[in-house]
Amino acid sequence: MPSPYRLAGLWAIAADAVAIVVFATVGLLSHDKGLGPAGYARDVLTIGGGWLLVARATGLYAAPTMRRYLTTWFLGVTAGVAVRAIALGRNFNGKELSFLIVALISTLVFTTLARAIANTLAERRATA
Repeated sequence: MPSPYRLAGLWAIAADAVAIVVFATVGLLSHDKGLGPAGYARDVLTIGGGWLLVARATGLYAAPTMRRYLTTWFLGVTAGVAVRAIALGRNFNGKELSFLIVALISTLVFTTLARAIANTLAERRATA
């Protein structure tokens, strides 16, 4: 089975996007924020936007490697959390640092799982 870190193209973009939406959904539900456009805009647009901008800069989707994936994950999520904090008028204190740590761990797990599932689906489609 190919590595989920080497997933390319639309499968990879879709897997990463779904994983970030799942991260936001879990966060919104676990903090009783309810699911709505404002919550998704606050979380998905900032973190997903950071991810996609860094992915573009690293070439993650054109020539995927584990290094590009991990660089995109760390820098993209960190940038997204920073933009989110600024947009919400929050200081970079212990609370934001805690959110960053949770976001980094969660998105790493969710994107890796989503990419593994996408790899399996892509392989099945290719052999069908």
